[in-house]
Amino acid sequence: MNKVNYQKELEKLIKSISETTDKQYKLLLHACCAPCSSYCLEYLSEYFDITVLFYNPNIDTDEEYEKRAEELKRFIKEKEFPKHVDIIDMDHEPQVFYDAVKGYEHYEEGADRCFICYRLRMEMAAKLAAEGRYDYFCTTLSISPLKDAEAINSIGHELAEQYNVSWLPSDFKKNNGYLRSIELSKEYDLYRQNYCGCIFSKKKESPFSDCID
Repeated sequence: MNKVNYQKELEKLIKSISETTDKQYKLLLHACCAPCSSYCLEYLSEYFDITVLFYNPNIDTDEEYEKRAEELKRFIKEKEFPKHVDIIDMDHEPQVFYDAVKGYEHYEEGADRCFICYRLRMEMAAKLAAEGRYDYFCTTLSISPLKDAEAINSIGHELAEQYNVSWLPSDFKKNNGYLRSIELSKEYDLYRQNYCGCIFSKKKESPFSDCID
């Protein structure tokens, strides 16, 4: 079976949106950090009013959580966007993550434990998007070359059905999205963390230890 090109799916949807002149679409975008959000916001704010959701209970310490949240707020404040962008900064709830991945502590990076983590964060976005009557919800997670876009989009579609809110398909790393995020990180001097976020990805032996979340 051929893999779905989620970037092309997004482009088709955006083309359809762009041809609708009588409606302003609202997007709830889960964000993991400022560097990953940079390109996603630059790109998507051409077409959507965006509320960024910073909800990442996987992050290991309060200090790291606050640092990433503040960098994201700074980027949103400093960069000019075509449409409205604001942010919801939720409390750090690490126990929620540990409860969710209980029994998966020794699984390798990029597999089942990570998929549970994706779902945990994306489900909050779906829930709030439904409650706030947003047109779509999405996540910045697919911008990382080390994250499984197929799994992310599959989870997104499942949550869309569960919460009755539309999922915005994405593979933001495509079309040089990841490279653009690096350029924007340099331009705005953004803090680029050297581990994904959880204590497991922080281990030196983890192949994900040198990626941004």
